[in-house]
Amino acid sequence: MFLGKTALPHSSAPSFGQTLHQIEGASGEQVIFAAGALVFPGGAVDAGDHALAAKIAGGLPLDEAAARIAAIRETLEESGLAIAFTSPLAADRIAAMRQALGAGAGLGDILSDHGLEIALDRLLPFARWHPARLEQAQRVFDTRFYIAEAPEGQAASVDATENVQLFWSSAAETLARCDRGEGQIIFPTRRNLERLAQFGRFDDLAAHALSTPVEKVTPWFEERNGEPHLCIPDHLGYPVTSEPMGTVRRA
Repeated sequence: MFLGKTALPHSSAPSFGQTLHQIEGASGEQVIFAAGALVFPGGAVDAGDHALAAKIAGGLPLDEAAARIAAIRETLEESGLAIAFTSPLAADRIAAMRQALGAGAGLGDILSDHGLEIALDRLLPFARWHPARLEQAQRVFDTRFYIAEAPEGQAASVDATENVQLFWSSAAETLARCDRGEGQIIFPTRRNLERLAQFGRFDDLAAHALSTPVEKVTPWFEERNGEPHLCIPDHLGYPVTSEPMGTVRRA
C-alpha cells in the first residue's frame, strides 16, 4: 500500500468550474491504477517528498505536508502545470523542471536549483479515500484529494507515459460524458465529481472544503431495496452516497 496524492486543479480561465482530467495509459508497468479510466493527476508520496516536508512543513503534520508536496510534484510531472509556486514561471522553466522530474530528480533539489518556493497552503484538503481490503480490490490506496486554482497562463500537456490524453471539463460535463459511454470513471472519481458539480465558483467550493471534515472514506457493502450497494458516509459533503453494485467500477 502507498499514499496516493491527487490535486484537483480548477481553471479560472475562461470560466470557473473546469477540472483537469487525464486518461491513464491502458498498459505499461508504471500504470497500476485505473488503467484506461478518467482520473485526476496524482501519484505516490516518495522519500524526497518526506525529506522536503521536514524542511517546509511549517505547522502542518509531516505526513500532510509530504502529501501536498507529492500533489504538486505529480501534477507538474503528469500535466506540466506548476501549481502552488509562489512566483510566476515562464513556460521554458516549467518544461525544464518537468524534464528533471522525469529524469528522477526530487522536487526539493529542483526548487533549490531554480531558487523557487512552493506554498503548501494553496492546496486545500478536499477528501481522503481508503478502501477496505474486504472490497477485494487489486490494490488498496490511501488517497488524499486536494483542490487548487489552476495557474494563469499555463497549458497542460500529456507526459505520454502514465497518461495518453488531458482535457479540461466541468464536473457535470465529465459525468455526462461517461454516462453517454464516452469515458470511464471509478467509484471514488464519480462521487468526487458529483460533489464538485455542486459549485459554480471556486470561493464557494473552497468554503465548502474548509467547513467539511476530511475523514477517511471507506466504502462498505449494504443491501438497499433488495439490491447490494456500495455505500459511503452521508456527512462528508457527497450528494450521492450509494450506488448499486451492478453499475460500480472500482478499478
